[in-house]
Amino acid sequence: MALTEADRSKPARFRAGTALLGPAFVAAIAYVDPGNVAANVSAGAQFGYLLVWVIVAANLMAALVQYLSAKLGLVTGLSLPEAMRERMPRGGRLAYWAQAELVAVATDLAEVVGGAIALNLLFRLPLLAGGLITGVVSMALLLVQDRRGQRPFERVVTGLLAIIAIGFLASVFVEPPDAAGLFGGLVPGFDGSESVLIAAAMLGATVMPHAVYLHSGLARDRHGHPEGSRLKRMLRITRVDVGLAMLLAGAVNLSMLLLAAVNLQGLSGVDSIAGAHAAVATTLGGAVALLFALGLLASGLASTSVGAYAGAMIMQGLLRKRIPILLRRLITLAPAIVVLAIGVDPSRALVVSQVVLSFGIPFALIPLVRLTSDRRLLGDAVNHRVTTALAWLVAAVIVVLNVALLYLTFAG
Repeated sequence: MALTEADRSKPARFRAGTALLGPAFVAAIAYVDPGNVAANVSAGAQFGYLLVWVIVAANLMAALVQYLSAKLGLVTGLSLPEAMRERMPRGGRLAYWAQAELVAVATDLAEVVGGAIALNLLFRLPLLAGGLITGVVSMALLLVQDRRGQRPFERVVTGLLAIIAIGFLASVFVEPPDAAGLFGGLVPGFDGSESVLIAAAMLGATVMPHAVYLHSGLARDRHGHPEGSRLKRMLRITRVDVGLAMLLAGAVNLSMLLLAAVNLQGLSGVDSIAGAHAAVATTLGGAVALLFALGLLASGLASTSVGAYAGAMIMQGLLRKRIPILLRRLITLAPAIVVLAIGVDPSRALVVSQVVLSFGIPFALIPLVRLTSDRRLLGDAVNHRVTTALAWLVAAVIVVLNVALLYLTFAG
């Protein structure tokens, strides 16, 4: 049977569509950073399958948030920080930038410490040396973006995301989880205040402020400011991009929890990443432990580069100030190096960084929902009333759980 012209064009249209994917995979790196490893492994080791539902819920929330961010960039041609700048007085912009910079420092702290721990596990390097190497490699990755553009940077980051996925998904295939326990964990529930604390930490480690700011700019810079039918097509492709990226990130996060639930529950000394790695080596063997450490290393390298990229976009958007991205890298890297140099417990540093991050979440989510619900700004692409209601619900749940995280952290 002869192929029609439409049939012949389907593979070409498919290739053209897949070539437009990518911005969401860069943003998704924030959802599989070392903070996620610490929170998810702790959840599985202490409570088994109990908090599986938190990962599923957090991932669904993240998908909605990231799509709204990308839509804002495509429809308005503005990043979220730029859209906020146009609606804020100078004093408000400065205050917003200050809290965003604090969040950027906390983000970098978690990611550099994670990379340092990974290098220590792989090569027995001192944590300070590992932190410095992580910083240097992340600068090299930023040079790719600065000199070669967004597409090569997307490819490098997506490749690191693949390494992260392999590193953590391997354990699920080596030692599959119990199906009944897994499905039972989909039923929402807690077991005391400690489970609430860990659930809040898991959510805080998943929905990251800098990824919300960044995705709007990534989508705009990649696809421009389309209109008419091209805008509708770009929004459809963006939904696919976000769906696939969040599916992969969710699978990786779930594998972290399942790894601990199946192999580490009830064991002592697994409340740190290093302890979890040692237990993995004992229970699953050296090969799986090696993949675990490689996944952690890729997570630290990719996420710290993406975080620095986001910080530059936030400063440019809110203040219209641009400093060389490598200089920004040095500034945000310095606190993490100081923490490692003075010998702060790395696991404790990861926990504190998540607490600081929780402060920044409302400042990113609330403006995003308000802006994407404004018909004067988005026109026909404005959120549907159901989407707006869901977005406000997501924002409220995330804010409440992060307030719980702060309270339980300091009350404890």
